[in-house]
Amino acid sequence: MTQALLLAAGLGTRLRPLTDACAKPAIPVAGEPIIRRIVRWLAVHDVRDLVVNLHYLPQTVTAVLGDGSDLSVRVRYSWEQPRILGSAGGPRHALDLLGEDTFVIVNGDTLTDLNLTALLEAHRASGAAVTMALVPNREPDKYGGVVLDRDSRVVGFVSRGVSAAGSHHFIGVQAARAEVFRDIPAGEPASSVGGVYDALIAARPGSIHGFVSDATFWDIGTIADYQRTCAEFEQQT
Repeated sequence: MTQALLLAAGLGTRLRPLTDACAKPAIPVAGEPIIRRIVRWLAVHDVRDLVVNLHYLPQTVTAVLGDGSDLSVRVRYSWEQPRILGSAGGPRHALDLLGEDTFVIVNGDTLTDLNLTALLEAHRASGAAVTMALVPNREPDKYGGVVLDRDSRVVGFVSRGVSAAGSHHFIGVQAARAEVFRDIPAGEPASSVGGVYDALIAARPGSIHGFVSDATFWDIGTIADYQRTCAEFEQQT
């Protein structure tokens, strides 16, 4: 059974004041907390063994997820205290709970209709250490990008702006091998993009792949993004 790590430890600073009293993954979209929507999507793809990392206002996340039984999944928690460990340090901290060689990592604010089953199949077939879910970067002035070669191997990352034109947008879902994070010192903060992944590309070119699709990604980065996303989901109900 595939396991997943949901990254829910972040501070959600760009969504203040909504996140002053509630962690971002616990904020509702059209009446349902973001993280519950993510869990439902994972369960559709038969990912039912979940670890959620926590740091900021953790009780607001545990209150809406519990042990996951009402969503037909198992939820356990990886506690990051006294400091947040980041997009690579968080997975390193959770490795003992995960226990599997390969697992899915999902940002705790990612809402998408991505075909996760297809991503996992591509990841296993390629032998990559990491496979990142990507869509064409249609707003390079807003989003930084992932640069691929003709074989869908990640060759680098670029900041938003002119350099991001023609790149791909990472939508916060990936499959990764535990080995990618194992050498990070325990309890030390570390980033994936801009840190561990850049070093991995330099040391082992071709070890990170991109899975490009036309999946929809609903942004919740800012208050304006959140309001647009809520309006779209309300129209669907």
